[in-house]
Amino acid sequence: MKWRCREFVFDLARQGEVLGILNVTPDSFSDGGRYDSAAKAIKHGLALLAEGAAIIDIGGESTRPGAADVSVEEERSRVLPVVRGLREARPDVSLSIDTSKAQVAREVIAAGAAIINDVTGFRDAAMIDVAAETGAGLVVMHMQGTPRTMQSDPHYDDVIAEIRAFFQETHHRLLAAGVDAEAIVYDPGIGFGKTLEHNLEILRRLPELMIEDRPLLLGVSRKSWIAKLVGSTALADRDGPTIAMTAFARECGVPLHRVHEVKGNVEALRMMEAML
Repeated sequence: MKWRCREFVFDLARQGEVLGILNVTPDSFSDGGRYDSAAKAIKHGLALLAEGAAIIDIGGESTRPGAADVSVEEERSRVLPVVRGLREARPDVSLSIDTSKAQVAREVIAAGAAIINDVTGFRDAAMIDVAAETGAGLVVMHMQGTPRTMQSDPHYDDVIAEIRAFFQETHHRLLAAGVDAEAIVYDPGIGFGKTLEHNLEILRRLPELMIEDRPLLLGVSRKSWIAKLVGSTALADRDGPTIAMTAFARECGVPLHRVHEVKGNVEALRMMEAML
């Protein structure tokens, strides 16, 4: 099972990989404001690579519940210097842009990124055009609503069936536009328009969400619903449960994991792969 991302090809049948989260935003729930300059962000991105991340996922607009929109100009000014700086420092490493804006995606891919991670799931026809024209790797995420509204009252008749149907429909749209099937991976969007019960149901039934022999990517790192289960609001107390979910999901066949704390998750991934 391969994931083709422009000049990068990940053999996910051989081993899974970790995407290190690099938020260059003032308001992200976990690390907003910590990397508010290109120099700080580049330094942290290099540290994530040193800990074992195969991909750095760079975001310039918060997608936490209730987050406000950011203009194209502001998002571009946040992410482009970081992409260029990391690409210059480590031309051998794959970079991902976490954006829902086609214009931002196009410019960042031109600057050296290889992956588009779209939390709105490529619903925008302009984003599909960018995907087809650039040959970028794609992360198609499922989200009910928008970041501003998604947690107001999430409801599904059948959460697994509805996510599967969205993935299947999007897959056909992408292929019809000329996107290579091997460029696509799917993210069920845990915490994005889902209740605690929905999140747990998704985790229990991960294999059912795999469509067209394409890999899943899991993004559960430090999500707020973890606090309800561990009885602590401290962000540091969410890292252990995140590692546990990485190991569990790898056993379920999920090879890609988007996390804040890279080292522990890479170790969990390699340990589970050794046992499997």
